[in-house]
Amino acid sequence: MTGDQRKKITMLMINMFIAIGSFGIIIPILPAYLESINQGGTAAGLFIAIFAGAQFIFSPIAGKWTDQYGRRKMIIYGLAGLTLSMFIFYASNSVWILYASRAVGGIGCAMLVPAIFAYIADITTMDQRAKGNSLVSAAMSLGIVVGPGIGGFLAGFGLKFPILVSALVSLVSVLFSVLLLKESKTETAGVSAEIHPDESMALKIARSVKMPYFIPLIITLVMSFGLMAYESVIGLYLDNQFQSSAKDIAVMVTATGIVSVIVQLFVVDKIVNRYGERSVLNVFIAVAATGFLFSLFATNYSLFFIISLFIFLSTSILRPVLNTLISKLAGNEQGFAMGMNNAYMSIGNVLGPTLAGLLYDVKITYPFILGFVLLIITLFITFTWQKRSLKTKAVV
Repeated sequence: MTGDQRKKITMLMINMFIAIGSFGIIIPILPAYLESINQGGTAAGLFIAIFAGAQFIFSPIAGKWTDQYGRRKMIIYGLAGLTLSMFIFYASNSVWILYASRAVGGIGCAMLVPAIFAYIADITTMDQRAKGNSLVSAAMSLGIVVGPGIGGFLAGFGLKFPILVSALVSLVSVLFSVLLLKESKTETAGVSAEIHPDESMALKIARSVKMPYFIPLIITLVMSFGLMAYESVIGLYLDNQFQSSAKDIAVMVTATGIVSVIVQLFVVDKIVNRYGERSVLNVFIAVAATGFLFSLFATNYSLFFIISLFIFLSTSILRPVLNTLISKLAGNEQGFAMGMNNAYMSIGNVLGPTLAGLLYDVKITYPFILGFVLLIITLFITFTWQKRSLKTKAVV
């Protein structure tokens, strides 16, 4: 990569880290905050679901706007939306205002994420794209790891202090982008997006079914579903099965986050360049499925910890690989494709925790069985899609 490419990608990584990290900052104080306003588990669940739901609803629209109006504007508007949501959260003492702040944050994230990945597609070649996506994904993973730790430290200065810091840091990222970030989209990049200017979200999703990257979108949905389902019950499962402490759970979450960052920074680009996106996709869907299966037979915390590392390692590789594959198949509709990618991911983020919680109450192993079954089905669909793609190319 050239020096100019590295500078631009570094700016995008900083924006992604701040956006994800600022959200993670509030995680440690959320239970105490909800208790302070006489709310409990239902509010905690809605806190996640409303954010993901707003992200899902708005992602296709934001993707279209990314193609029509440019990446830079959407990145700035997305960061501004996240900043506004944190200030609303800080000012609120009502659960309904809290829900409103999550909806605003979900819309901001829907603007930000597709625009960042579309920006990466604009400034990289096909060969460089996996590296660019991996770097941004690593910044996302680092934000997930660092955010809660900073939030836990800042909570010592007051329950709402982490929220205020998060809002101010996010505001700095908005100013940073306004001053330094340049537009990446060429004049022709959004031509095909203009063909469907008044398309509803339902029609956008229906149109995505006909796109060459539909199967990668489905894989994104399943991966998000399985990972969020896994994460939403893992603490309860560890406590129930192995009597693990909060410290044990925190160590596992932190370790898996660190693995994600290392893999995305130093591994993804090398294995994609050597084996190709499709081969890597097959192998690590299989590894993730195997991890879900083996987790059913883990007899102690240490073994479950090791299995979890393999699951998170797989998803850490799959996320940037899927982004790269979708980007390569999207042509000039980078914004639309990344918007749909975000929408499908949001569907998984909403359904995963909801269904996992219901299944966990029936039997604690059911969420892992569901994840295994879905990944096996996805692997079969992926093989079938790849065979058809090869046949189509052979005919052409």
